[in-house]
Order: sequence, then C-alpha cells, then structure tokens
Amino acid sequence: MAKDEVYVDADGEPVRVSSPGKVMFPEQGWTKLDVVEHYLRCGPGILNAVRGRPCMLKRWTKGVGEPPFYQKRAPKDARETTPIRFPAARPGRMAVARELRDVVWMAQLNCIDIHPWPVTTDDLDHPNELRIDLDPSDGSTFDEAREVAAVCRELLEEHGLTGWPKTSGSRGIHIYARIEPRWEFDDVRRAAVAFAREVERRAPGLATTSWWKEERHGVFLDYNQNARDKTIASAYSVRETGRVSAPFRWDELATIDPLALDLRGFAERWDEVGDLTAGMDDAPGSLDGLLALADADDERGLPDLPWPPHYRKQPNEPPRVAPSRRREPASDADA
Repeated sequence: MAKDEVYVDADGEPVRVSSPGKVMFPEQGWTKLDVVEHYLRCGPGILNAVRGRPCMLKRWTKGVGEPPFYQKRAPKDARETTPIRFPAARPGRMAVARELRDVVWMAQLNCIDIHPWPVTTDDLDHPNELRIDLDPSDGSTFDEAREVAAVCRELLEEHGLTGWPKTSGSRGIHIYARIEPRWEFDDVRRAAVAFAREVERRAPGLATTSWWKEERHGVFLDYNQNARDKTIASAYSVRETGRVSAPFRWDELATIDPLALDLRGFAERWDEVGDLTAGMDDAPGSLDGLLALADADDERGLPDLPWPPHYRKQPNEPPRVAPSRRREPASDADA
C-alpha cells in the first residue's frame, strides 16, 4: 500500500506531501508526487516566476478530470500572506510564494499550475510585468501564434522592452516583459490595449483584439490579462493538458513543439537548457512608448476595449453585450 504521506527536500527544507500517490492526471497516471517533483526539479525557474508575489490558488482537488476551484484568500496554514485589494475594493490576504517550499506547499494543496500576480510585496499597486497572452481562436493554430509572437517581439524592442516568451501549456504563447514598477494596473492595461491594437494593425487578419468570441479570428491578444486581479499560469507551471508552460529562446520560435513539453518531455528539456528566464530582472523597461501609442489612439477617437464582466463599467468603454445580442435602436432618436 502506498504511503499516506512523504517528506520531500525543498532547498534543504523538509516539506510534507500527503497522498503522494493521488492521481492528478488520469489519462497519463501522473500523481501529486510527480507534480511536486517537477517543481523541485525546476526550482530556480519557478522561483524566478513567483518569488515575492501574491498567488491565487487554483486547486484541482479531484485531479484534472474535474473542474478546479479558485481560492484567492490564503488558507490559515499559509506561511506568508499579504493584504490585497480586489477589483471591487474588497480587502483580503493572499498567499505569497517566497521559497521553493511555498511552491511545494501549493502543489500539496493540489495546485498543479501556479498563478502569481504581476506585482511583488514590495509594491502591491504597481506591476513590474507586462503580460502578453496570445490565444488562438477556434480554427486557428499554434503556428499562427508563432507569427504573431514575432510581430510582438519586434514591437516590444521598438519600445525598449525585452520579451521573454513561453508556451502557454495549452494552445498559445505568453510573452512577459519586466517593467519598472511606476505605473498602476489601469495604466499597464492601457499600455497593453495600445500594444494589442498596434499588433493587430501590423498583422491584419492574423491578430485580433476582439473581446467577443463571435467576432474573433486568428490570434486574440488578451489585453485584460493586465487588469488588477487577473493572473496567468506562471512559467514552468504544469497545465491541465499535462504540458508545461515552458520558456524558450526567440531563436526557437519557429521550431518549439509544445506537444513535446509534457511533464515527462519537459524534464529532459530542463536537463538540457536549464532556466531560460535567468536574467529576466536585470533590465526592466519603461511603458512610456506604449502609453504614447495609447495617447495617439485616443486622439484618433478610439474607445476603450471591453473589461472583464466582474469589473465596474469604465469610462469610454463600449457596451458589454455581445454584438449578436445588442438591440437595434428603433429610431435615430433612440440611437
């Protein structure tokens, strides 16, 4: 009979893992201990992604065969927490990942993917990360995401920002750029909207900023991932697909194969290339150039793009109703 618990070594700290044989991935037979060992293996990389950041806990209590539940407020046994203001101004405390044992503790709570905020406890209101989420629409492919990623890299470099790409662990690509923590969440989102619109202009028919799925085509640039309280699975996270959200070099863009980077295949890659996010914090960039793009869009009369549904209605935001459900005005006066 399998042991009910084991202790693992997380950078010299013993951490308890209960039910290590619990199957988290029924199709592959991978267990909770397999997930824990993944994070122990790529410790320097996962810590570079989450160190000092509040984390939302996405808990797969019954494995990936059942939906997870999302826990924003920290459990009582969290080693470190920090006060957070959520979008509706409600207060709460979130768990903070500081050391490798904190990541293992999250895996012990059945978190297979780690979801950090783009801020650190040093400054909870000013993100130090711009996040670009390239999400292929229905009928689009990872190869199209590659093409859009190349456009994103070019635009980032034009504005003095360094993009660090990774596979999403699903169908898309994520690109992160470290920024100086001088701008609030709304400013960072505004820069992300301007960035997405410029990519759309440079790659018409391939990239889209359409929030409504019925209008999307090609690869959607999800600018709302930069709004307060939104998170993306970190680099080195294991996703419900069984694949790892794996950083890669720009010279691998044309050849990286996300299907080969499952929990087993990634282990071999880590042994070959190590942490490809080392040095990410060395040169944070400025958002001034992207905010200038946003100003230019304002001068053109472009409205804001839709916010997530649980946010307050924002000034200059278009209707939060899908185009197919909008009621046509009965007359010019109604319009």
